[in-house]
Amino acid sequence: MMVPLAGLVDTAFLGHLADIRHLAGVILASILFDYLYRVLKFLRTSTNALTAQANGEEDAQAVLLAGLRSGLIALAIGLAIILLQYPIQQLGFAVLSGSQEVESSGLEYFYGRIWGAPAVLINFVLIGWFLGREMNQVVLLLALIGNGANVLLDYLMIVQWGWASAGAGLATALSQYLAMVTGLLIAALTISWPDLWLALPQLRDRAALREAVALKGNLLVRFLVLISTYAIFTNLSSSLGTITLAQNGLLLQIALLSQFTIQGVGLTTQTLTGNFKAKGEVGLMLPLLSVSLATTLPIALGFAGVTVLFPQTVFGLLTSHGEVSAQITDYSFWLVPLLQLTAVAFMLEGYFIGMKEGTILRNMVLIAFALGFLPLAVAATYLHSNHLLWLSLLGYMVTLAIGLGTQVPGCLENLKPVPLAEAGE
Repeated sequence: MMVPLAGLVDTAFLGHLADIRHLAGVILASILFDYLYRVLKFLRTSTNALTAQANGEEDAQAVLLAGLRSGLIALAIGLAIILLQYPIQQLGFAVLSGSQEVESSGLEYFYGRIWGAPAVLINFVLIGWFLGREMNQVVLLLALIGNGANVLLDYLMIVQWGWASAGAGLATALSQYLAMVTGLLIAALTISWPDLWLALPQLRDRAALREAVALKGNLLVRFLVLISTYAIFTNLSSSLGTITLAQNGLLLQIALLSQFTIQGVGLTTQTLTGNFKAKGEVGLMLPLLSVSLATTLPIALGFAGVTVLFPQTVFGLLTSHGEVSAQITDYSFWLVPLLQLTAVAFMLEGYFIGMKEGTILRNMVLIAFALGFLPLAVAATYLHSNHLLWLSLLGYMVTLAIGLGTQVPGCLENLKPVPLAEAGE
């Protein structure tokens, strides 16, 4: 929850500035970081899946290698993003649409936040690695430090120093480095150094590298499709006007708060599924999935319900612009079915990631994008309808949840349980 809560604080600080262009500009520029960072979260989920199975097999060296391989990839990608920041900015803002004032504010945010790229990606790996080792308390500590620092720096840079959107971007970047340093220190204190020296020569193992690259590639497609869906939604929102862009951006903040919260359950589902698969405890997988769904559906309903029942209170905290909050209730009801279906889809995704069934996940998200989202999004643009645009997001989640649900029985049948005598040993 700390990640979207920090985002909500960003939004609240910017939403109460006199000029609305800072809020709209950050919402627009955030699309690029959705691509750069949320797409690259395959580093976290793949690290989590590989570490969880290695942890279930009690292979200490494999646990270390899962983190080391992913960490090197994350560092290389992060440095490449910094080196290529200008072409990334040029390409991104050539695709995005907004007024000159809004884009100018978005650029300030972009150039402030982009320097945090290496820290963000290494943090993804650290979080996935600690979760795979079932060290959830460390992940909570990193979230508290990183996002708590972000809120404090936001207050200083936006409110006290008046840096507006540039301050919001720089605050986020600095807070990520603080979290990264903390995570690396904890990792250094919790590993076995003799096992590390023994594991280093195995970094180039081709079979293990192929398995890791294949899983990361399929999960990359998953994140790319998901973020493309939300990015297209946000960009099409801007074509409906600045007010509509701001309204949809605020509603998406609530949706993200719910999604990040239930992702905590989803990440646990990944970890335990990987452990159960490694140990051959097939009989525990469906009960685990059932508990995950029973946990996340009420959470999602709670977020949607509070927003629909108390809209003036919720959105009054996020913005003081009456023209934005006045008619936002016309669209807030979409959160009820959207968040429920998102909960189902995310739990099923966590299950397949834990199983390391990346191919199934890749195929289902592509089908959901092509059949569930894209036709309705095109129709929304043609008809200039924001309701139809929200229906396109719902169509994506419906198609994805149904598609993944149909694959569960066949996936379970391919697993062989460990005999009781062997499991006891």
